[in-house]
Amino acid sequence: MATICQIGCGMIGKVMALDISKRHDLHLSDLDSSALKEVKTLDPTIKTKCFNVNDYDMLKSFLKPADIVLLAVPGHMGYKLLEKIIDFKKNIVDISFSPENILSLNKRAKENNITVVFDAGLAPGIPNFLLGKIDAKENVKSFKYFVGGLPKHPKPPYNYKAPFSPIDVIEEYTRPARIMKNGKIITKPALTDIEEKFYQNTGMLEGFNTDGLRSILFTMKHIPNMVEKTLRFPGHAKLISKELASGKIIPGDKNNLQRLFKIWKLLPNELEFTVLDVIIETEVKRHNYFLFDETNLAENISSMARTTGYTASATIDLLDQNIFQKKGVFPPELVGSKSKVVDYLASHLKARGIVLKKII
Repeated sequence: MATICQIGCGMIGKVMALDISKRHDLHLSDLDSSALKEVKTLDPTIKTKCFNVNDYDMLKSFLKPADIVLLAVPGHMGYKLLEKIIDFKKNIVDISFSPENILSLNKRAKENNITVVFDAGLAPGIPNFLLGKIDAKENVKSFKYFVGGLPKHPKPPYNYKAPFSPIDVIEEYTRPARIMKNGKIITKPALTDIEEKFYQNTGMLEGFNTDGLRSILFTMKHIPNMVEKTLRFPGHAKLISKELASGKIIPGDKNNLQRLFKIWKLLPNELEFTVLDVIIETEVKRHNYFLFDETNLAENISSMARTTGYTASATIDLLDQNIFQKKGVFPPELVGSKSKVVDYLASHLKARGIVLKKII
């Protein structure tokens, strides 16, 4: 059993906390005292502390007992917090999905003799782990994945509910998407190159460019063709593009976005699902992994929280059990290249009712 200090108790943070506390001594912090109180009610063994993470002394005191720190804050906060925690000489699992280049902190982490695994969620996350495993054994020619979390009963005009921070969704829709094409990184606007995808579990969906490849563009630059696409119900991308162009949606304007966030809010007991479709082609074969998960009604946990949170909690265990021991900063594709990592992850998810199927 390790001592885990977790920062962040949002929709996904709550799920991670309740899972991790079953196996570890968990210390949980957030600025929202009501969120901490809710988790504490569900598991009284969790030690909670409400404070502002910008308070350096409070942060250092909170993290003092940690063997591993789990960082689950909004993306715009992640990088600066990560810098501070590295200097506290703590091993870290990070799912804040910061827009900055986390790999730039590699030297700093090595100097502090710690391990940092970032982007350890659903996606980026699971596809990266899978790519790392296959790339270690075969010559990969192309990597592509589709991912999305959607309401089971969509309502127009957006046919969408946000299963994680709506601010991060808007960021996803406005940040240029980097893809690898014929060995070169090219940039395209988000919401472009729409293609239809039909899945038995969901019916017709659409996939469009978003900037989800992140570290893979640099750690796996030997792979000539790579792309990530976000899944939504048909028509969503064109509607968002139209409203961004007209000024109906104004990124960064909190007052403007309140309307959207109210519509997009995932309500308690509202059903949703998550789809992940990963296609990796090598010189010798084609690998296709597929994941479909729905809201867990018995525990009232969204599929996005389950698939993201349990991937992160598996990564905590990978460090605690010394399945991955290297020092420095690592994205999941480098962690996944090590023996037993993907098998452990798949087993961890399966034990929680999430099945990662290998179709071919």
